[in-house]
Amino acid sequence: MHTEQNKIFQRNIKPDKGSRDSLIYTLGIESTAHTFGVGISENDKIIANERDTLKPTSGGIIPREAAMHHFKLAPEIIKRALDKSGLKLKDIDLFAFSQGPGIIPALKVGAQVSTFLSNKYKKKLIGVNHCIAHLEIARLYTKLKDPVMLYVSGGNTQIITYYNGTYIVFGETQDIGIGNLIDKIGRRMDIPFPAGPKIEELAKKSKNYIQMPYSIKGMDVSFSGIETFVSKLIGHQSVEDISFSLQETVFSMLIEASERAMSYCLKDSLIITGGVAANKRINEMGAKMCKARNAEFKQIPMEFAGDNGAMIAYTGYLMKEYKQEDLRIKPKFRTDTVEIKYR
Repeated sequence: MHTEQNKIFQRNIKPDKGSRDSLIYTLGIESTAHTFGVGISENDKIIANERDTLKPTSGGIIPREAAMHHFKLAPEIIKRALDKSGLKLKDIDLFAFSQGPGIIPALKVGAQVSTFLSNKYKKKLIGVNHCIAHLEIARLYTKLKDPVMLYVSGGNTQIITYYNGTYIVFGETQDIGIGNLIDKIGRRMDIPFPAGPKIEELAKKSKNYIQMPYSIKGMDVSFSGIETFVSKLIGHQSVEDISFSLQETVFSMLIEASERAMSYCLKDSLIITGGVAANKRINEMGAKMCKARNAEFKQIPMEFAGDNGAMIAYTGYLMKEYKQEDLRIKPKFRTDTVEIKYR
C-alpha cells in the first residue's frame, strides 16, 4: 500500500487490548469480484462473517470501481467482523486472502490489506484458492465428506471431486460462467445486477417452456450459444417464459453432468456451492436427481453460497501448515493445481 493508504487504514482500525486463548483464530479476506468479505474462524468454527457487495447501477462489474469499493470499505468490514467475534487484531493468529481466480484490481486490494495486517502483527499469511474455499465451506456445513461438488458462480462453473491429494475438475464451462450468463440475460431484460434473484422470481410465474439449445458435450457445458439464442427472444416472448426456460435448460445441463460424474466416480453424494447455489430451483433438481440415485444431497446454508470471507478464513485454517513461497495474486488460479495436504 502507499503511505497515505496505510495511514487511512491504521486510523480506521485500531487494535485494542483483549483476552487471549489457546485456539487458532484466522481472519480471511475475500475480494475476487464484487464482494469484499471478512470472516473469522475459531479453528473450524465460524464466529464472524461480514461483507459488502458492490451493486452497479447499470452494466456489469467495472474492475476499477470494484477495487475502489473494496479499499474504501475494508476498514469498516474488518471492524464489523472483529466486533462480531469479540476479538482484536492482535488476537488473530493467521491471516488469509483470496489469491484467485478473480478480477485483478479487486484481488490486489485483498492481497494488500492482508499483507499489511500480516506484516504489522507479525503473523503468518496464507493465500487461498477462491474456488476451493467454496468447496470447503460447503463440506464443513453439509458434513458430506467426499461428495461430487457442482460449483456455480458468476465467473466459474465446474464439476469437481477429490482424488488422491487434489481436486479433479471433471467438467466445466467452455466459455462463460453460469452466473455471468444469467447476469447478461438480465441486463438485456433491464434487470439490475445481480440478476439471478429476479430471474428466479420471474421463472416461478411460468410453466411455458421454450425450446433452447442444450449445449453439453461429455462433461463440459457451453453457455454463449444460449446467450445469443435467448437475446433474440427478448421482446418477442414474455420475460417470465424466458426466465423459466433459461433456468430449466442450463440447470438441467449441469445436473446431468453432475450425475455422470457421480456415476463415474462411484460417489453417493452431491453438493451445489457458489453464488448460484442460492437458487432454489437448481437445488430442487439436484435433490431430485440424488433421490432417484439413492444418493445424499444437502443444501449449503445461503449465508455461505455466495462470496464470503468465512470460507477464506476456514480454508486458511485448513492450510495453516502450508509453506507458501508464492503469495502473489493469481487471476486464473485453477482449482486442480492446488495440492490438498489437509485431507
